[in-house]
Amino acid sequence: MGRRTAVANSVRDLRIEVDDLTAEQTRADADVEQVKTRRVRDQGMIDAGQVKDPKALERMLGELESLHRRITSLEDTELEVMERLETAQTSFDQRSAELAAMEGEEAELRAAFEQKVDDLQTQLAAAQAERVTTASGMPEDLLAVYEKLRTQKDGVGAAALRRRECEGCRLTLNASDLSIIARQPTDEVVRCEECNRILVRTGESGL
Repeated sequence: MGRRTAVANSVRDLRIEVDDLTAEQTRADADVEQVKTRRVRDQGMIDAGQVKDPKALERMLGELESLHRRITSLEDTELEVMERLETAQTSFDQRSAELAAMEGEEAELRAAFEQKVDDLQTQLAAAQAERVTTASGMPEDLLAVYEKLRTQKDGVGAAALRRRECEGCRLTLNASDLSIIARQPTDEVVRCEECNRILVRTGESGL
């Protein structure tokens, strides 16, 4: 997010610079055209022989020379502004493209995240429905024990006994413990001696 903010700020600053330089170039263009118009007017008057007084003619010729130098200076300034504007515009375009790419990636990540949330919510709803169905056939006293253990054991009140190991606390049961469990009726509630969770016997329990 810090990188994106930096690029966005850069784009903002470059946009301002481009706008300022565009306005500056417009003014420079106008200045050049204004002086050129005056030069054309004065030159036209001289060419048409409208200036009869020799001194006035001399002054006008001097002004024409001054206007020529002024136009050269203004055109140099105009060219400099154009070059700065071109550089700023190029940087602005590059940064804008970089920001657009970041925003595209951000949108993709956001969409993927939202899809993941939707999937998890669907899975949660299915698990909750399955839990209700499963719990509906269990004795209330067993459910009460399970709920109590679930609260005490970080949300896990029952654990599978698989390959002689309690998957709740990872305790490996010895042969004597396994023998005792094996002799218990299938509907008897068996508890882990280490974590006290309800042990769920499976075909892989190792009994």
